[in-house]
Amino acid sequence: MPPEQDGEPQDAAPWRVGELFAEAVRIMARLRAPGGCPWDREQTFATIRKYTLEETYEVLDAIEREHWTDLADELGDLLLQVLFYAVMAEEAGHFRISDVIAGLNRKLVRRHPHVFGEAAAAEAGNRAEGLETEGIGSGQVLRNWEEIKKLERAARPGGDLNGAETTGRAGRLDGVSRAMPALMEAGKIGAKAAKAGFDWPEIGGVVEKLREETAELDAEIRMGKTEKATEELGDLLFTAANVARHLKVDAELTLRDASEKFRRRFRAMEAESERPLEELSPDELEALWARAKAPKSQTKARATSGPEGGR
Repeated sequence: MPPEQDGEPQDAAPWRVGELFAEAVRIMARLRAPGGCPWDREQTFATIRKYTLEETYEVLDAIEREHWTDLADELGDLLLQVLFYAVMAEEAGHFRISDVIAGLNRKLVRRHPHVFGEAAAAEAGNRAEGLETEGIGSGQVLRNWEEIKKLERAARPGGDLNGAETTGRAGRLDGVSRAMPALMEAGKIGAKAAKAGFDWPEIGGVVEKLREETAELDAEIRMGKTEKATEELGDLLFTAANVARHLKVDAELTLRDASEKFRRRFRAMEAESERPLEELSPDELEALWARAKAPKSQTKARATSGPEGGR
C-alpha cells in the first residue's frame, strides 16, 4: 500500500479514492446478492427512479443552503443511485460500472479537444472537424460541445433518433429529452425553436405574450371552463419559461428561489402571529404577509432557523 503523502490525509490520495470506490461497488453488490438486504433485492430500475429524483433535488437544496456537510452526504446518496443502477444492469447483462466510468472518461476527452488536444479527442471518438480549439472562451466551448454531441448521436446504432439536424428523419424538437423537469424542457424547446428563427426578437414580445396568456386564462376561469383553463395555464407556464430564457436565467432554479422566498415569509408570519394562522381573518393574514415581506421580518425568520438552516 502506498505511503501517506506529506500533509495529505490517506483518504485524499488518488489510490485511496479508487479503493474507496471499489469498496462501495462491492458493498452494493453484496446488498443485492442472495442473503443481502431484502429491500435492496426487491428494487428494479422502475422503482428506484423516484429516489434518484429525490436525491438530485436534495443535492440542489444543500448547495442552495451552502451546507457543505449536508452536500457531501447528499452526493454520497446520489452516487448510491449510480451504483444501484450499475449493479442491476450487470445482473441483467447490460453493462458494468466499469463501462459507465470508461464511457465517461472517453466522453470528457472527446468533448474537450481544447484541453486534451485534437489527437486525443479523436482517439476517444470525436468526429468533428474544423473546430476552433486554440485560446477559445466558454461560448466556443459550448458550440464545440454541441457539434461533437450531434455527431455522437448520428454515430449511434440506428443513427440519430432524437434530432432532425443530422438525419432529416425526425423533428428538430425530438432532440429535447422528455426526461427533465417541465420548466427546463420548455426552455430547451424554446431555444431549439429559436435556432430555426421561430422566436420573439426581443424580450418585450415575450412579456406581451405573457399578458395575452394571462388574459386568456382569466377568461376561461370566469367562464368556468376548467379543461380550457388548464390548457391556458400550461401556455402561461410555457411562456414564462421562455421569459426566463430571454433573461438568460434558469427557470427551474428561479422557481425554486421563489418557493424558498415564500417559505421564509410564511415562516415569518407564523413566528409573528400569536394565534394559529387558520384562526385569522383574511385582512389579518394580509397584514401579517405585508410585515413578513419587510427585510427586518425576513432577517428575523432566518435567524430563528439556525446557522445553516434556511436561506
